[in-house]
Amino acid sequence: MLLQSTLVLGLFSSFAIVTACSDHADGHDHVHERRSPSPAASLTPPSRPLEWGDINIIHTTDSHGWLLGHQKASFPEPNYSGTLGDFASFVTHMKQQAIERDVDLLLVDSGDLHDGTGLTDGFPSGGIDAHDANQFIKQLPYDVMAIGNHELYIYANTLDMHKNFAPSLKGRYLSSNVNITLLNEKNQVVSVPVGERFAKFKTRKGRKVTSLGVLFDFTGNDHNTTVQKVADMVKETWFAEAIKEEPDFFLLVGHMPIARDDWPLVFNAVRAVHPHTPILILGGHTHIRDCLQLDGRSMSLESGRYMETVGWMSAKLDRKGSTKDIKFSRRYLDPNRVTYEYHAKRNNFNFDTLQGELITKGLQDLSKKFDLSFQFGTAPHDFTITQAPYPSNDSLLSLFIENATPVALAINNTRASIPNIMITNSGSQRFDIYAGPFTKNDQLTASPFADSFLFIPNVPFSVANQVLPALNNAGADERRELQERRDHELYSRGHVDQVYSRWLAEQDRRSGLERRAARNLTLGYVTTDSCPGVGDDILHAPLPFHDVPDFIGSVPPSVSADTPIDLVFVDFIESQLLQILNGLQKAKQYTTADVQTYSPILTNAILGIYAQTAWN
Repeated sequence: MLLQSTLVLGLFSSFAIVTACSDHADGHDHVHERRSPSPAASLTPPSRPLEWGDINIIHTTDSHGWLLGHQKASFPEPNYSGTLGDFASFVTHMKQQAIERDVDLLLVDSGDLHDGTGLTDGFPSGGIDAHDANQFIKQLPYDVMAIGNHELYIYANTLDMHKNFAPSLKGRYLSSNVNITLLNEKNQVVSVPVGERFAKFKTRKGRKVTSLGVLFDFTGNDHNTTVQKVADMVKETWFAEAIKEEPDFFLLVGHMPIARDDWPLVFNAVRAVHPHTPILILGGHTHIRDCLQLDGRSMSLESGRYMETVGWMSAKLDRKGSTKDIKFSRRYLDPNRVTYEYHAKRNNFNFDTLQGELITKGLQDLSKKFDLSFQFGTAPHDFTITQAPYPSNDSLLSLFIENATPVALAINNTRASIPNIMITNSGSQRFDIYAGPFTKNDQLTASPFADSFLFIPNVPFSVANQVLPALNNAGADERRELQERRDHELYSRGHVDQVYSRWLAEQDRRSGLERRAARNLTLGYVTTDSCPGVGDDILHAPLPFHDVPDFIGSVPPSVSADTPIDLVFVDFIESQLLQILNGLQKAKQYTTADVQTYSPILTNAILGIYAQTAWN
């Protein structure tokens, strides 16, 4: 079969396209007639081969729809420019290497396929989030996948996973502590696992595996889905039965961070029955790169977010009954073609498989179907959430609340002439905006949340102007305690921004200025974890990091202290704002009865409207 050079054209506006002919065989019954696009930016290749063991695992987690790679030219984005099709080709070659080495290689995912880019979220009315994109993930040879919290926010998504996705894994889509309620074939209401509680299988080399798929104690799930606490799950009869027989190793997969969460509950329950059986844990959820060992015969790995990391774990097994430490290795790969080709021992002419090319082409067709390349305008430069200080001209938060929101909400608004202060939570912005075309996909990626704008009229300016500082004031003990409670509640509902931000801040604090001064290092992740050796596959300089407040506001109007103004805010923070407002003054007790709708425009439309106005 001849594949034309147009096969991979599409969204890669920041990629250089090179067409060439090659008759180089790659082990497949087709010939390549073109060379795949490579990032225009120069990418650093890995410096050393992967360490292989008897058991080897390629790990993904928290992909959140980033299946066409990161397509912008500003670093660190080119580090993560590989598509799902490129990844599929990589997996094929690595599986072949495993056969040649006569070892086992497993492909594992720890959840959160939904919510993140237009490929998942950009579906037309009547569609289901990630349904179309997941058809391409189903084509990869995953050995085990676990459910994530983003599969549970909307019942229709969970039902789609149960009916249309889980069956493709043939018993290895695992939801050990997650059920869905539905009508069975007898029209009876039943609660059943979304996938399977556990799986037992043999590897290619005949090794026996017992696998679980665990979700952290998530509380933000939709009606008719249930998440059992991990502490209760390990007491279940089915759990005891599942772990009773000793396998060659336990493969514990789950959407739960490997540190500061409940993996020890699962680990200790297994260890109580099998003190020395190897245990391999693949976690997720907090979007960081992390590794630790709970004992000498186990390793726990977490592999980042947004297809910005592909994890690698290997273990050299010994005889059953041994109590000696096992030799493990781990690596965090930057998912791009340079990385993939290096480890696959291929080049740009013989790397692509037919399956990989068709997956990329299919995703580009889906992008066109969803009109994700529709351009609102051209961003004049990069706007970032934490790389630039807030407030500043390069801050996405400043752009959103000081420029974009006032412009967008003034359109067709009878209250536009009344002075106002606008407040939102900084977490409303999820991803940076980079210079160049600002598209429908960029809008969905950067600002996805559909919050409404509310307002309270006739608030004295002197009072309204104190609300934002008061919301951000965590100095007092009671405010700090309130913040800790709020962080815990947000975490239980699935918010991980605070964990990821602390991780970035620590990288910058530890070696930011020094490494960024080194001319030979590009920007990227710089990981320090609890496992021996260097985990990052490629050495980078860490991104600059600046703290951002929890709440951000528009530029206050120039009016007198007693001028009545509109206090505008998003519905997400209504209860907190009312509490603060009532604590700042005693003239009036504000309640929800004082709150009105300010505009029909939702937060997820703001940037697109602004770009059409200001960036054309």
